[in-house]
Amino acid sequence: MEKESKIFVAGHRGMVGSAIVRELRRQGYTNIITRTHAELDLTDQRAVEEFFATERPEYVFLAAAKVGGIVANSEAPADFMYVNMMLEMNVINSAWRNGCRKLEFLGSSCIYPRMAPQPMPESCLLTSSLEQTNEAYALAKISGLKYCEYLNRQYGTDYISVMPTNLYGPNDNYHPTHSHVLPALIRRFHEAKVAGAPSVTCWGDGSPLREFLYVDDLANLCVFLMNNYSGNETVNAGTGKELTIRELTEIVAETVGYEGEILWDTEKPNGTPRKLLDVSKATALGWTARTELRDGVRMAYEDFLTNTMRAER
Repeated sequence: MEKESKIFVAGHRGMVGSAIVRELRRQGYTNIITRTHAELDLTDQRAVEEFFATERPEYVFLAAAKVGGIVANSEAPADFMYVNMMLEMNVINSAWRNGCRKLEFLGSSCIYPRMAPQPMPESCLLTSSLEQTNEAYALAKISGLKYCEYLNRQYGTDYISVMPTNLYGPNDNYHPTHSHVLPALIRRFHEAKVAGAPSVTCWGDGSPLREFLYVDDLANLCVFLMNNYSGNETVNAGTGKELTIRELTEIVAETVGYEGEILWDTEKPNGTPRKLLDVSKATALGWTARTELRDGVRMAYEDFLTNTMRAER
């Protein structure tokens, strides 16, 4: 990408999209196009087609998505499949029809099988069944990356995909029931500290292993790949490090300053036992994550206090 290239970031108000915009500006890109949902509904095919025909962006970062944690995915699988499938297909197809030079599709590590080999290489995609708790979302994301692959094969496009591990950081979703595990823990322990609650109960038994990537690190990789990678196979985005949910919970409680007891509700689901990405491909391309988890959690909590809590007052 040239510094003045016309770049469309779809989903710029979300955690990932806003981080990509920050990274692009940090690196000196000056012609960034954004649209709010009110300005452009990406599930509206005609509106998306008109936008691309008018603006004709040269590069597209497709970071828009309907996202949520276990509860949200379990309660509304049809919504997660429909919204994500529609917006992906509309944006990717319109980008192709209007001569977009390169598109980068943002997926999720949940596309990989529930019992995939650990760490999970890009090649394990579609080798066995998915985790049931987020199957609808995973199927939508698989469809998006496969559509990019098929366009490359059939029409010679240069569309790539990136599969991040669990993300956290500025502009995360801290909804009480519809957020992912790390932001949910930040909110729960903060509220428990403020209320002086003697204990906090967490889902499952704390044994699942998870990997967490600070969102600004992901954004740095996204821009790096747009400039340095072409290929049909996706690229994993992670740290290559994992810890148990129990260990994560202790880090969050310590960061927030909560000193009460942590309890575990083993009647609630754990989710996938282990989700560690094989990041050797990104490493071989010359990229590694920079933010250590404790530093990232501290910055995420500061963002929560500054932005989320202020907005809710």
